[in-house]
Amino acid sequence: MKRHLLSAADLTRDDAELVLRTAEELRSLADRPIKKLPALRGRTVVNLFFEDSTRTRISFEAAAKRLSADVINFSAKGSSLSKGESLKDTALTLEAMGADAVVVRHGASGAPHRLAHSGWVRSSVVNAGDGTHEHPTQALLDAFTMWRHLGSLDGRRVAIVGDVLHSRVARSNALLLHTLGAEVTLVAPPTLFPVGIDTWGVETSYDLDAVLPKADVVMMLRVQRERMNASFFPTAREYSRRYGLDGKRMRTLQDHTIVMHPGPMVRGMEITADVADSDRSVIVEQVTNGVAVRMAVLYLLLSGAEGVAGADESENDA
Repeated sequence: MKRHLLSAADLTRDDAELVLRTAEELRSLADRPIKKLPALRGRTVVNLFFEDSTRTRISFEAAAKRLSADVINFSAKGSSLSKGESLKDTALTLEAMGADAVVVRHGASGAPHRLAHSGWVRSSVVNAGDGTHEHPTQALLDAFTMWRHLGSLDGRRVAIVGDVLHSRVARSNALLLHTLGAEVTLVAPPTLFPVGIDTWGVETSYDLDAVLPKADVVMMLRVQRERMNASFFPTAREYSRRYGLDGKRMRTLQDHTIVMHPGPMVRGMEITADVADSDRSVIVEQVTNGVAVRMAVLYLLLSGAEGVAGADESENDA
């Protein structure tokens, strides 16, 4: 892998498969009484969050701690400085602290790239979500979840449904799944497709019912109302009727098809409770897999090793 993880497009197929294999080795830790490895002992990982995201921050924190790294949570939300100054000043502070990896969540698209290529820090930079741009570790954990259930993703059909326009998850998944050989169809109302969608290498559809029976994976996206400054659909009820996944639609799926959601869910709008809690749903598993995948990313970026040193012998190392 390269020094940073800024975009799913940075990953070759070999890179992505290395992360998945490493995550599989590390996933076994979740079932052990003592869930720590000494792999990153003495390293410092900083979670630098300019935007709220409890789930992602906790996932990265758990991942770093399970590898025995020191973790600093740096919440930069509410800073009165402009974004450029705030990012630079904070970066210089982190450099002075000797951070080995900086996990960045920022409301401005491109902020992690700026941090990585600015010369302000020597640490590895991991993009934990920037604006409406990308969220590469979410795509990796989603791919890992699919891989565990379906095996090779070559030729698998993945439907990603909902607010594509505001979704960094959709963009990262489209890039990574294409790299891994899957066929992606994005399903949304016309108002929730971004300009330039034809360059993403995916199919698009406005008709959810036509896509569902052929899908091996159905991933529902949250409607991000906080990012909307206009009316993108008539009502929540109308959106749910046309693009929500309910029990009736779930019954049209193939027997092996899994249902995913990056969270947090708006139950009753994009997905009904009976679907979210059904046997087809792997939503809770995605959270567990997220820790393993982020462990793999931090391990590979900071150690550069091909395998997980100590994964077998250090079970009792606290």
